[in-house]
Amino acid sequence: MTDRDMLKQLYLTQLLIIFAAAAAGLFFFEDVRDVLKLWDIRDMRIIWYGVSIAVIVILADMAVMKWFPSHLYDDGGINKKIFSKRSIPHIIFLTLLIAFAEEMLFRGVLQTHIGLWAASLIFAALHFRYLSKWLLFIMVTAISFLLGLMYEWTGNLFVPMTAHFIIDAVFACQIRFEHVRRDKHDEHVESREKKSPESL
Repeated sequence: MTDRDMLKQLYLTQLLIIFAAAAAGLFFFEDVRDVLKLWDIRDMRIIWYGVSIAVIVILADMAVMKWFPSHLYDDGGINKKIFSKRSIPHIIFLTLLIAFAEEMLFRGVLQTHIGLWAASLIFAALHFRYLSKWLLFIMVTAISFLLGLMYEWTGNLFVPMTAHFIIDAVFACQIRFEHVRRDKHDEHVESREKKSPESL
């Protein structure tokens, strides 16, 4: 599957998640105002909890990459195919879309009505590509539970959504920067190889 095919699949998946959240919301919530109550942009805990938890998760993930062999946290190159050739604005848009869609469904709808544990396990299980990678699956489950705890503590979807967005955006941008750096290195090596015969 090409990176373009994976990108299309990602967009389709997020649209399906948004549709599922809307459909489930019609069933679970009595009024639109009940949904709007889940969002409070003026809540300072968006910064204190959302940003700080995101930083902790990012540092923990970096520690995992340093201490564990790469095959344990390798997702098969899926994220690299999706993000390595995307522009930074496109990455920001994608990660915002992912954070909004997944937090709306799993925290806003499911956790509100079936509880933290059930919603977190469903979130982790649906990241099926990690099921064969025990370390990745543990990390995804832990992050899901942490995001759920943030929503449980604050009752504000902007808090876990902010953390989710920052985590995804940072790692996606890292993939992009590594790709650009690798391309520049390859171009430099190729340029030196072309010049070397002329200098002889």
